[in-house]
Amino acid sequence: MNNEKIYKTMGTVGAGDLALGIIVLVTGIVTGVLMIVNGARLLKGKSDLMF
Repeated sequence: MNNEKIYKTMGTVGAGDLALGIIVLVTGIVTGVLMIVNGARLLKGKSDLMF
């Protein structure tokens, strides 16, 4: 009985960790793409700046 409870708990925790890992991965990829796009826009507009 006790082993079954532990097994179910491990399954739940494993599924939660997997979901969290996927969320973190997607967030990291989206953030990286946004940083690259914004950096490219800054470099493109650099010639328009006057000091």
